[in-house]
Amino acid sequence: MWTSLQKWSLLLGAAVAVALPLNSSAQLTTQDIDVRNGIAAHVGSITGHVKDAKGTYRRYCVGCHGTLGDGEGENEPWVDPKPRNFQLGVFKCRSTPTGTLPTDEDLFDTIARGMDRSNMPQWSHLTKQERVDLVAYVKHFSPRWTNEKPGTPITIPPEPEVTADRIKAGRDVFARVQCWKCHGVLGMANGPSASTLTDDLGKPILPYNFTEGARPKCGETDKDIYRIFMTGLDGTPMPSYADNIKPDEAWDLVFYLRTLMAQHSKEKGMAKSLGLKPVDPNAPAGQQ
Repeated sequence: MWTSLQKWSLLLGAAVAVALPLNSSAQLTTQDIDVRNGIAAHVGSITGHVKDAKGTYRRYCVGCHGTLGDGEGENEPWVDPKPRNFQLGVFKCRSTPTGTLPTDEDLFDTIARGMDRSNMPQWSHLTKQERVDLVAYVKHFSPRWTNEKPGTPITIPPEPEVTADRIKAGRDVFARVQCWKCHGVLGMANGPSASTLTDDLGKPILPYNFTEGARPKCGETDKDIYRIFMTGLDGTPMPSYADNIKPDEAWDLVFYLRTLMAQHSKEKGMAKSLGLKPVDPNAPAGQQ
């Protein structure tokens, strides 16, 4: 007959056996990483090389992302949200479908744009060559670029003209796919699920607050916002809605989200003229 101690030992041993592969898969050594020093990046007519970015990375990036690109730099304990672990090859901002690698252009744009509401600043002062070299350097941390190709960027249809009917339809989409559960009915990041959210590594993460005036992390144009919820933000609770909403509905949602933002916009003015009310989570489907 099993004793309580024996049962506990068996369970603990099983947990360790499961945990070890998960942890070790992301803990690459310098030797593991150096085998990918030949990886290149291509943006337009510019080619970037790992060897040419070593100094730039050490000057601007190593403090947060670490010498091994694992997000464990010396600044990590004081940085919130935590730095990206490049070894995993998982990125929020992409033009490619969820689960796929970003394009070199995606990484190039992120380096230049920075990540608002984080310690990742805009590195637009770097030359284009330096940024493309950094793209190659970021890629060489993860074995995914050895075995996989970037996804094919999603197609973004031409933006239609905003109308009152489209804004109201966007509110219906906001209710139907339950954006309010995280972002709140007013877009204030205070939905019932907001305080429970964690990223894929189990670290707490906050939903975007549309009302505070900050830029969306992956771009602020209407096309950027369309792209964000049609590709999802990999590594976070924000999924892709490409299988849940049609392109026209996605544009409607973009227009409605503009009404929640602090910045003045045509959509915000139209919503005010309509007397548009927030979504009602308790309303029957299609009766917002």
